[in-house]
Amino acid sequence: MDQHIAAQLATADAVRAWDERRAASEVTNVAYANRLLDVARDEEAGRLAIVNYRPRGDRESRLKLAYMAAYLIATRGTLNVNEMNAVLEAPRDRPSTSVS
Repeated sequence: MDQHIAAQLATADAVRAWDERRAASEVTNVAYANRLLDVARDEEAGRLAIVNYRPRGDRESRLKLAYMAAYLIATRGTLNVNEMNAVLEAPRDRPSTSVS
């Protein structure tokens, strides 16, 4: 989670820097769009790592759920069914349950 937060802060910094470069006509719109796509892919990879993480206990399960809820509220994002099941997955020491 700390890595994902750091990646989000780096993403905001990168977007800001590329916005400034584009405004100063230092980069083309195509280069700008490609860089933003790279940044978005990096952020998505970090988010999916958290979604797919299998908690080792109840405490980690609660932390994961709270983090994902805060992230979704802050970004106004959503999860698909598979991601939702991964977020709600039981800790490793208990049987897994899923949402239908």
